[in-house]
Amino acid sequence: MRWEGNRESGNVEDVRGSRGGGGFGLGGRSIGIGTIVIALVGGAIFGINPLTILGILSGGGPAPQAQQAPAQRPPADDQMARFVSVVLADTEDVWKQLFSQGGATYTEPKLVLFRGAVATACGAGQSAMGPFYCPADQKVYIDLSFYETLKSRMGAPGDFAQAYVIAHEVGHHVQEQLGITRKVEGMRSRVSRVDANALSVRMELQADCFAGVWGHHAQNARQILEQGDVEEAMNAAARIGDDALQQSAGRAVVPDSFTHGTSEQRQRWFATGLKTGSVKACDTFASRQL
Repeated sequence: MRWEGNRESGNVEDVRGSRGGGGFGLGGRSIGIGTIVIALVGGAIFGINPLTILGILSGGGPAPQAQQAPAQRPPADDQMARFVSVVLADTEDVWKQLFSQGGATYTEPKLVLFRGAVATACGAGQSAMGPFYCPADQKVYIDLSFYETLKSRMGAPGDFAQAYVIAHEVGHHVQEQLGITRKVEGMRSRVSRVDANALSVRMELQADCFAGVWGHHAQNARQILEQGDVEEAMNAAARIGDDALQQSAGRAVVPDSFTHGTSEQRQRWFATGLKTGSVKACDTFASRQL
C-alpha cells in the first residue's frame, strides 16, 4: 500500500501513557470488528451481541473511573501510529467528498490509540475486543498490538489488511452519521436475540462495504494500491468471519449466533464497495441475500 508521505490526520489521540483501564457507566454501545482475540485465546463469546460486549467486560454496570493520561499526538517517530494517521486522513478525504456530493456535512471521528484498556463513553474498552467504535463519543479505539495478532495468530498480514480494519470502524462512524445506528438499535430492542443478531450482521456487513467504498475512491484519487493489497484485505475479511472464528475456537458453527457475518459474506460485501464505490450499493438492510 502506498501511504508514505501522504497527509496525516490531526484527529488521532494517543492515551497509551494511561495507567489503567476502567471506564464510565454505559452511556452508549460499541461496535467492533469482532471479539477476535477473545475467540483466539479460547474464551470465545459467541451468540452475544457485540454491541453489548463492552458492558459485559466491565461488569454490566458503572465501572470505577480510570486514571487516564491526557490525550496527545503520537510520537513523530512511531511508524505504526503514522500509518494509522495516514489511513484515517484518507478516510476523512473520501467521506467528506461523498457527504458533500450528497448535500451533507461529514463530521470526522477521533481515533484513540490505547494500550490494554481504555475508558470510553460506551464503557471500559479492552484490547481483547479488537478495534471498536463507540457511537456515544464518535471515536474509534485501537490497541496497535492487535495488528500483530492479525498477522501472527490469524494469518492476515499486510498493510492494506490493517487499513481495512480502520476503514471498517470508520464505516460504523458513517452509519452513525447517517442515522443508521440509531434506527437499528431501536429495531434490535424489539425483536428476539436471533433477530437482533441478524440485524447486527447487516450492520457489520455494511461497514465492510463502506470500507470497500473508501478503498475504491482512495485508489481512484491517490492510487494507493499495490499488487497483492486487495488480496490482503480479502484474506483479513475471511479470517474474521463468524464461521471462521467459531471453527478456529474449536466450536460448532452456529449460524443463529452470528453477529458479523460469514467469511464469504464479509469478503463479498467488501468487494462490492471496492468495485462500485457506491454507498447505495451497500444497503445490506434491503438485500434479500447477504
